[in-house]
This record gives sequence, structure tokens and C-alpha cells, in this order.
Amino acid sequence: MALSVPKSMIQSMMKDGAKSFRGLEEAVYRNIEACRQLTKILQSSYGPNGMNKMVINHLDKLFVTNDAATMLRELEVQHPAAKMLLFASQMQEQEMGDGTNWVLMFAGALLNSAEELLKMGLSPAEVIEGYDMACNKALEILPELVSYTVKDLRDAKEVAKAMRPVVASKQYGNEEFLSELITKACLSVYPANGQFNVDNVRVQKIMGSGIYSSDIVNGMVFKRFVEGDVTKVTDAKICVLSCPLDSMTTETKGTVLIKNSEELMNFSKGEEDLLDSQIKAIAETGCNVIVTGGKAADMALHFCNKYKIMVVRLMSKFDLRRLCRATQATALPRITPPTPEEAGKCDSVALAEIGDTPVVIFKQDREDNAVATIVIRGSTTNIMDDIERAVDDGVNCFKALTRDGRMLSGAGAVEMELAQRIASYGQTVPGLEQYAIKKYAEAFEIVPRTMAENAGVKATELISNLYAAHNNGEKNIGFNIEGEGSATQDSLEAGVLDAFLVKYWAIKFSSNAASTVLRVDQIIMAKQAGGPKPKTNPDWDED
Repeated sequence: MALSVPKSMIQSMMKDGAKSFRGLEEAVYRNIEACRQLTKILQSSYGPNGMNKMVINHLDKLFVTNDAATMLRELEVQHPAAKMLLFASQMQEQEMGDGTNWVLMFAGALLNSAEELLKMGLSPAEVIEGYDMACNKALEILPELVSYTVKDLRDAKEVAKAMRPVVASKQYGNEEFLSELITKACLSVYPANGQFNVDNVRVQKIMGSGIYSSDIVNGMVFKRFVEGDVTKVTDAKICVLSCPLDSMTTETKGTVLIKNSEELMNFSKGEEDLLDSQIKAIAETGCNVIVTGGKAADMALHFCNKYKIMVVRLMSKFDLRRLCRATQATALPRITPPTPEEAGKCDSVALAEIGDTPVVIFKQDREDNAVATIVIRGSTTNIMDDIERAVDDGVNCFKALTRDGRMLSGAGAVEMELAQRIASYGQTVPGLEQYAIKKYAEAFEIVPRTMAENAGVKATELISNLYAAHNNGEKNIGFNIEGEGSATQDSLEAGVLDAFLVKYWAIKFSSNAASTVLRVDQIIMAKQAGGPKPKTNPDWDED
């Protein structure tokens, strides 16, 4: 007689193969461990001395970067708790475009501290309560720590000063050159009404030369060849088509019986005449450039050359939209002559060469530019990708400044000040929450500690030096990366600044993420769908 094995309540209720973990040991500590592993990967990439990671994604594409957002996008994290931190970091990326690694590191440090508190015997509810109080206190203290405010966003020097530290964390050593370049690009497209759009600063990467050959073009640059014979047009009037430049084929297929050569001549002639009249009509509106989103037929090109019209073909709908925005054009769905409102205007369109790459440049020479393109040069694609990420961060930093010009001292100065102020706040709180508040304060040490470790400096020594300075009321003292050993410096004088909004949201998101992970006390996993995995058969294709 076979004994029936009693199932636990959950398993008796769900399909076979379901798993359930509950309680501190099985659920909470497991989640914290998963988050710790994730933050450990990214910690060594933080700060100017951060190391690069080599990530090869599921399509075999190689990324070499120290940008947390890029790594996380390609890593495809599966663990549900680690995913929560991931979402917080992605929210930071969408909201501010910078500070993603900070969010993960700080949330990881909070969870580490929480594990110690839980092992001491506090309940998760008390830890979460303490963390929430500390987070609110931190956001309350932040405005008092503002050390510099960008007053005039049209002043390139002032903006470049604020942008330099952001660029330095990605491209340490090239930050002077890059921050000035990005500032120039942002200011050229910053409209009078103050509504800055990140999309208006484009990046075009062209292999060859070095980073210091990078430049700005007011307008758009495309790595394309022109289709017809015309290669340069000044004072261009542009007709943008989102359809192919070709005679329209009919919806239904038909069979035509042709009896003699005369009928054959007339048959193709009708098509020719139609295309000729369509392109002639476009030429008569004064348009001398046609940009098409599809293929350009040989016959159409013949007529374009006849009427001296330049033809550029853009493969990406995204580029087509941007070009419409830059030239104030409207994309037409079929080959019709544009009305004066629909035609775009541009000072010059020309085929040029950068290095040995042919590019088509749409250039605007007026003040209120709609789009600027930063042409990045570099010796390998990975270097250029990394510079592109630095540009992206710089542009996002400018956007943050348009919303709020306040800046905080960087290099770990703000974190140490918060650590010290929140720890003393914790001593005034009765009840068990005070332990959580003190641990929250300690978690801020992770920032200078990580910077020191990545720079090869004794972290403990640095942190005690920083605490000593901050206890004396020197709230701008941070870590001096270029100094000897665990040297400190006044971050404000050194020009190491962080945007107020970036820090504000980062503290908010990371605290929320840590609390969410701690609130989970049970994990129930249904059995995965799908039958047994098939045996590999050499004759099958990939899919």
C-alpha cells in the first residue's frame, strides 16, 4: 500500500510544480541576497574611476561600458526582487537620465543594513517605518545643503561648470572638452520659451580620428549617400515623403494582352508620363530637395535629375520625423506637390565627407535652431558608444537644470552630511525605529566608500576623515580623487557638483524600492508554462 505524501496548503491548491517560500529565512533573506548580487556587479563601475563591464547580450552584441542603465538593459535580470531595484533605476533614468547606479547602490546598502536589523530581531514593519521616517528627513534636509545655483542658463560657462562632473563620471579626462561641446549644442537648441526637448540634440558617430575632432553641426547629419546626381543645394526647399519615390502600383494584379509593338510602347509610356508630371509638379512648387522614406526608383531619379532635384533616402521613420521637426516640414503620404506650409526650409543640403564616410548635412544657420547634431569621432565603436552615453547624460543634466537650477556638492559631500545629520536625528526618535534610522544614515557611507575603493584608497580612513570634517560644520568637504591617498577637498571650490533634482529623486526611488523588497514575506511561483524542452536536433533552425 503506497503512502500518500501530504502536500502543504499552497501546493494542494495550485498546479503540480508550484513553489512557495515564506518567512524571513526563505523569502526576505533570499530577496536581499539577490539584490546584493545585482548591486555588487555595478558597484565597481561607480564614479570617475569606475571600471568598465563587458556585456554580451542575447543577440551577441558587445557592450563595453560603465553606464549602469545600459548594463541593466542588456542583462535581462530574472529574479523578481532584483527586478524591483531595476525598475527604480529605470524610473530614475526616465525621470532624470542620470544617477541610475547611485539608486542601485544605495538601495543595496539599505537592504544590507535591513538584513542586520532583522537578524537583531526587529520586524520588517519596524525597519520599513524607520526607513520611511529617515527618507522624509533626508528630503527635508536636502534643500539646506544647496551650495550653488545656476542663475543664467544662457551662460555657457555656468552651464558647463554644472555639466562637467556628470560627464566626468563617464569620460574621466575628456570632461572639459565634452562638457563645453554639449553645452554649446544644448544652448543652440534651447528655445526662448524654456521648453527644452532632449530629442533635439542628436548624436552621429563616425569612425576615425580622435575624440577631440568631434564637432557640432547646427542641423542634421546622416550617414547616407545622395540618390541622384545633384549633391549640393543652397537655400533648400524640402519635400518630405513618407512613401517610396516610385510609381504607385495598383491594388489588384491584372493581365494585359499586348498584340503589337505600338501597344507595348504606349503601355509603359502612360506610367512614365504620370511619374514625369508628378515630379514636375513638385519642382514647380520650388522644391529642390526630395527626402523619401522608401526606395527611389530609377525612373523617378531620371526625372529628378532632369529637374535638378536632389534626392535623399532615409531608412528610419524616427530620422524622418526629426528632420521634419528640424526643417518645419510635413511628411506627405503620397507623391503630391507640397503646399507652402508643408514644404520644409533649410539653408543648405550638401553631400560631404567626414573621414572617409559620406554624409548628407542639412544645415541651418539661424539663431533659433530646432535640432543640433554632435558628430562624435573615435577609434572604435565602443569608445564612441561610451561618449554617446556621456553626451546623453550631459543633455539630461541640462534638462534638469531647466527645471531646477540648484546644485549640491558632489564627491560624497552631500552623502556624508546627510549621514551625520540623520544619525543625530535618529537619537531623538524613541522606539525601535531609531535603529533603522541610524542604519539608513550609515547606508549613505556606501557612496564615498565605493569611490574610494574604485580609486584604490583605504575607504575606512577616508570615511573617518570625512566625518571629522563634517562634524566641524564643513558641509562641502568630499573625496579628492586626484589627491594623495584618502585626501579630502572642498567640492564646491573643486567644481564637483550634483544636480539637486537627481539626488532628490534618487533618494526617493531607492528608499521606495528597498521598502518594497522588505514588504515581501512570501514568494509563490506557479509552475512554468510549456512542456519538456525538446532534444536538440541538428536539422532544426534556430527558432
